[in-house]
Amino acid sequence: MQFTRLSTYDLTKGTFDELTGIVEKGLLPTFAREPGFVNYGLVDAGDRKVVSISIWQTREQAHKSATMATTWVKANVADRVRPLTTQIGDLALFRGMPVAV
Repeated sequence: MQFTRLSTYDLTKGTFDELTGIVEKGLLPTFAREPGFVNYGLVDAGDRKVVSISIWQTREQAHKSATMATTWVKANVADRVRPLTTQIGDLALFRGMPVAV
């Protein structure tokens, strides 16, 4: 089983696209170097809300990612986002369907 960390933020400055670029060059490579990293994404949830999603092989790795993300956010985008919530849970189902061409 894999584990997911979901964190929500208020976007307080700048645009979602600007934040995505900063995260893609900073936090994503940091996570990618960590053992157990599977995937990462950002969601523009509307109304200046952002959801950060990361998937990890173990619960412990997901918990460690929460600490890493908090540290990275404080150091790099504290002027752009306000943390709201973080949850970690078992990823029971995450499947895609073949895309017809």
